[in-house]
This record gives sequence, structure tokens and C-alpha cells, in this order.
Amino acid sequence: MQASTAVTPTTGHCGTIFVTIELSQKTWLVTLHSPDRDRISRHKVEGGDHAELLALIQRVQVRVADRLGTAPKVVSCYEAGYDGFWLHRLLMAAGITNFVFDPASIAVEQRSRRAKTDRIDGELLLRTLMAHQRGEPRVVRIVRVPSVEQEDARRASRERDRLVKEQTGHTNRIKALLRLVGMAVGNPRRGDWLGWLERQRDRQGDPMPSHLLAEVKREHARLMLVREQLAALEQASATSAACVPAQMAERQELLQRLKALGPVFAATLTNEVLYKDFRNRREVASYCGLTPSPWRSGGIDREQGISKAGNPRARLKAVELAWLWRRHQPDSKLSQWFAARTANAGKRARRVAIIALARKLIVALWRYLTTGLVPEGAVMKA
Repeated sequence: MQASTAVTPTTGHCGTIFVTIELSQKTWLVTLHSPDRDRISRHKVEGGDHAELLALIQRVQVRVADRLGTAPKVVSCYEAGYDGFWLHRLLMAAGITNFVFDPASIAVEQRSRRAKTDRIDGELLLRTLMAHQRGEPRVVRIVRVPSVEQEDARRASRERDRLVKEQTGHTNRIKALLRLVGMAVGNPRRGDWLGWLERQRDRQGDPMPSHLLAEVKREHARLMLVREQLAALEQASATSAACVPAQMAERQELLQRLKALGPVFAATLTNEVLYKDFRNRREVASYCGLTPSPWRSGGIDREQGISKAGNPRARLKAVELAWLWRRHQPDSKLSQWFAARTANAGKRARRVAIIALARKLIVALWRYLTTGLVPEGAVMKA
């Protein structure tokens, strides 16, 4: 363990121990300030050794209690990232008030070559935590930690998206290999496709070269494996609907009543965005990264586009839903707004407008789920 003599900023929390944890796979750097000392101490813990972390905090608690005569409060934080939220739940269960910070919201120096070490980051996290506890506004954004059930429920939709991308990649690779020799492609996703392929000939009437055929067969085997996993995942999702939290299941059902939303899309939207309890429409758009980012300073006034901060999967689905909404809900007020906005407009103007439609639509769906207000002009399924 290592300690330094750096002086800590003045704080009004005399009976509070502040702890920040800089996480990595190899080691954790614990930066700590206790009310019985006027300095910041640092302690290295082996990565993932939560027992040693809790023991360290407990030793400091005992020392402070002996010095002050009262049991101190412990407040900790770490940045959201690779380790997820298991450590947050562990600390909260141990009676420690913990916060998970959004790393992108922490203010840093704007030098062209700023120094960055775990030591510096630990001190910065500590100052940010103290400022947040003092009640300073807009110091940092706190991540809302989902429950274990909510976090587990969205694994199926995320795995499905990943498998669909792999399926598309294998299919495109097979098509590219066959184009090298000018052969027909057919449908590689069929189970009897390899038998059909061996009967094909190139433009000169020759069979496919042996090495190329072997590579295509291996690629096709990977494609078939992905398709089997997709089928098994869809079957498991249909049979394990009872494991989904009641609120999420109810919201999925409400979304499926709207035309243009199928079971897979409704589940993905619910798992990524609409399971959260937002306070207002700005939080909904901000979570999807669909809020504008103006640049106004002095005489400069321009727009930089959407912020793209937040959940990228949610933003992708919101934009995809906007195009589906235009096709399946042409008489709704939102679709009519888009049509009027893009009348006689070019491709770029349509792309800009579809982002605005996605923002309006995701907010309208949030209102529909929380208040029961159906989007104006939307058609419900029979």
C-alpha cells in the first residue's frame, strides 16, 4: 500500500469517508480521504479482489471511529465501464453509498497534451465526488443502475443483434468469394445449398477450384452455426417470457399493439430504452443521443448536429423505427409532419428530418407507455 501527503480540498462533510476506485483488470487504485487526516491516501488492490477492498474500507472506518468517537459514513464512486454494476451492488449491500459516474461527463484539463495516470484520475474522481456531495450542480452525471432482472432481460436482444450481424457478414463473405470466379450465388442460408453449389460451373464450364470450395464450405458451416443459435435463441425467448420483469413485459405488450412494431423490435426498444423511468422528455432524447449540440459563443451561432451521447443501440433503433413508422403509419401526425417538412427536399434534408422524427417518436412512445396517450393518428393492431 502507498500513501501520499497531498492536501485534500476543503469539504464540509466532517464525518464522511470518501473513496474512489480506479478500476482495471490487473489492479485497482483506491483513492481515499478520511476526516481524521488532512491528506489523500492511495492503496493498490489486486483487480477483482472485492474482499480486500471491503477490508480496507472497514479498517479506515474503525480508525476514524476510534479517533472521532462516532461511526463515519462512507461514500464511494467509480466510473462506468468494463466491470459493469456488480461492484456497485456489492458496495451498496455492505452499507456504503456508491455512485457510478458517467466517464464522459467528468471535466478534464483542455491541454493539447494533458497528463493522464491512475493517480491523477483518482484525485479528479475524489474532487468530483466531494463536489457532488456538496450539492454543486452539473458536476457529473450519475448512471442509473438497472436491477439484476432488468440487466439480465436485455441479454437476449443484444445477443440476437450480434448474431444477425454475424449472419450478414458470413453471407456477404460467401457471395464475395463466389463473385471472384463469376459463379451464381443462390441462397447460402439454405441447408441444401452446398449440394447445389457443387453442381454449379463457372463461365468457362469448369468447377470451382478446390481451395476456394473448401473455404466457402468452412464459411457456410459458420453461417449454419449462427443460424442454429438464432433459432435456439428465438425459441428460448418465446419460452422464457415469464422471466422478464412484470413492468418490462407490460411495456413490450403495449408497444406491440401499435402497427409497425413487432415482438422483436418492441423487446429491443423496451430492453434498451423504455424500461427506464425518465423524468421528462429531454432525458429520453438525451439517453438516445438525439439532442442537438449547439455552438454559441460571441457572434458564432451554429449547430453541430445531434450529440450522439448515450446508448448507441437505442439511437440506432430509434432511427430505424422512424423509417418503419413512415411506412406503416403514414396517416399519423408525426408522419404527416415529416412529409410536410421534406416536401421537395433533397436527400440531406430528409436525413436530417428523419433524425428529428426519431427524437419525436421515441418521446411519443415514452408518453404512450407512461400516460397511455397514443401518438396522434397512430393505427392500433386489430
